[in-house]
Amino acid sequence: MSAKNLFSKVGKTLKQEGFVELSKKSARFISYKCSSINKKYDKGFKDILFINGCSLPHPQRYRVDHQIEQLESYGISCDKVYYADLKLDSLKYYRGFVFYRCPVLPIIEEFIKIAKENNKTIFYDIDDLVFDLEHTKMIKFLDNMSIEERNLYDDGVVRMGKTLDLCEYGIASTERLQTEMSKHLKEVYINRNVMSEDMVKYSQEALNTVVKEKNKIIIGYLSGSITHNDDFKLIMPSIVEVLKKYENVYLKIVGLLDLPLEMVEVKDKVITSPFIDWKELPKLIRSVDINLAPLEDTIFNEAKSENKWTEAALVKIPTIASNVGAFKSEIIDGKTGLLCDNKKDWDNKLKRLIEDTNYREEIATNAYNEVITNRVTTYSGRGLAEFILSKLRKNICFVLPSTNVSGGIMVAIKHAIILKKNGYDVTMINLNKQTSKVEKVTDKGDYIFVIPKNRIEFIQRVDVLVATMWLTLEFVQKYYNCITKKYLVQNMESEFYEYGRFEKKKANSTYFKQIGIEYITISKWCQDWLKNRFGVHSLYAPNGIDLSIFPKKERKFDDKIKILIEGNCKDYYKNVDESFMITNKLDHSKYEIHYLSYEKEPKTWYQVDKFYHKVPHDEVGKIYADCDILIKTSILESFSYPPLEMMATNGLVVALENGGNVEYLKDNYNCLFYERGNIDDAIKKVELLVNDKKLREKLIKNGIETANSREWKKIEKEILKLYK
Repeated sequence: MSAKNLFSKVGKTLKQEGFVELSKKSARFISYKCSSINKKYDKGFKDILFINGCSLPHPQRYRVDHQIEQLESYGISCDKVYYADLKLDSLKYYRGFVFYRCPVLPIIEEFIKIAKENNKTIFYDIDDLVFDLEHTKMIKFLDNMSIEERNLYDDGVVRMGKTLDLCEYGIASTERLQTEMSKHLKEVYINRNVMSEDMVKYSQEALNTVVKEKNKIIIGYLSGSITHNDDFKLIMPSIVEVLKKYENVYLKIVGLLDLPLEMVEVKDKVITSPFIDWKELPKLIRSVDINLAPLEDTIFNEAKSENKWTEAALVKIPTIASNVGAFKSEIIDGKTGLLCDNKKDWDNKLKRLIEDTNYREEIATNAYNEVITNRVTTYSGRGLAEFILSKLRKNICFVLPSTNVSGGIMVAIKHAIILKKNGYDVTMINLNKQTSKVEKVTDKGDYIFVIPKNRIEFIQRVDVLVATMWLTLEFVQKYYNCITKKYLVQNMESEFYEYGRFEKKKANSTYFKQIGIEYITISKWCQDWLKNRFGVHSLYAPNGIDLSIFPKKERKFDDKIKILIEGNCKDYYKNVDESFMITNKLDHSKYEIHYLSYEKEPKTWYQVDKFYHKVPHDEVGKIYADCDILIKTSILESFSYPPLEMMATNGLVVALENGGNVEYLKDNYNCLFYERGNIDDAIKKVELLVNDKKLREKLIKNGIETANSREWKKIEKEILKLYK
């Protein structure tokens, strides 16, 4: 807004509404401007990306800009990019992709391949039969091209057809296009060309400003392209006749049209105009009295849109057109326009339009009412929006506090991989700035896209949004464009903090009946305390293990015994100190101590023979298999993975009983429990395992059965139920 306009509004408001109302409006204006300035985004997490393959401004405006306006008017967020600028990075930011007139390129082939792997939906949109040489060979003008020009044109047609064949669904502007595209795609939706808000605005300006010459009737032919010369020849005899017959009738030709020799005798009544910017086109159309839209009756022309009629209708100019294709299906003859099958029709209907002013105005008004009511972007996008939404795969977004390796993060990733394998469009949202550069998270070669929270506009329609730790729940609660919100509770995280820390209270509050949140968990222990302590019902599915990562290995126990300790010594609830209190008292000539930690290094008093730090998840199985006994002393776990992982490799477990392991650990069945703080008891349990072969065999056998029962593929159906 200019300073002049701003001061004018201020003065008007002060005069009409008073100082108090001016103050309120000023505050709202300043707030709006400040929020607009602060909202600077690098990218948008949106619904649909249009990939435009056409360099001509008119077609891309109708099929890209106008359709975006339609969809956004119905709450579907969109972006656009020119096909030569397409980047693979865009794949993770959208649910679906619309390729408009895109010839195939290596980047497009790769893009579509990866999109399908990630359950994104691919559409192809086109508004001309230019994807098959069988159709384009009907264009007579192309015969005038040189061999090189024709080969280049044909190559583009073939490559557009190849992109179309890579897509799943189609969007067409006419019935004939729908028929031809349906031979290549699963389903094709007809979304006719409609007028944009700006086209209406400029048309209204034309209606209010253009003054016609009272003594002239101007027939307009807006050819649009040189390929339409043959169309004009259809009606040329009729045009020549009316130009001769009526002294006050003139012909205005806009665009590239070669004036035929047959019209030389009436050339003085022919007004020519070059192509003009589309914003000025409504004024030019308004300057004529009758709009001509002749078309040869060919399959290629059947596929063309009715733009000439709708553009003229917006400025209340009647159209007389060939009874072909979209004109035939969209114009009501004698009401919203006039349709002609032969020269006689053209002669008679032109004559009536020229001679009957009231009839011209009646036809024009009817056409205007039809277009302004039903064919403007703002109110015409429902069908397109519903079609696109019906084809998008269900999408699920997991919100992570970080992408650093942890048990909880790995569970969320595994759930995401399972959902992806079952046809869901899955994304991870990373809230941690330090790990925001991570592009994807992986599991056994499969992957899930990761979106950083920082400087991203999150407006995509999300079917299921999942908080994975208490720190992520706030983001989920604030996300407005979401159908279902879930909270994957994997531990009582309030116990992670010492008394007096504000985080303890904050984490605790997330477990009490949050509005609009459905609770899910992977631990029976979590399910129990959610119900008993907070009165919250949660859905449960068991946690699983990927057995391929944990190779089975026979232990002989005839050499130095390898003891494994696992956990971050910084976290008090991991109780790692107690593990080392046990192993420090062992005879180190008989025992070798291995320590695995994803975060902190060993404390100085820990007696460690081999230390493993920040080992990738798919490599930890080798460490477990290389050791004989796991000592696990955690006092708080939602689901304790290490004992299960050790058992999967034929290893043995000495552990403290806690809520996260009693779900599958049973004393003297597949493990040995010891009394918390009783170091001597733990040492006795370790030595018992070393000395009692029959006990080892029993625990190993039962441990393997326990691990096998938890294999991910056996519990996939239960995992999927959590996210319905």
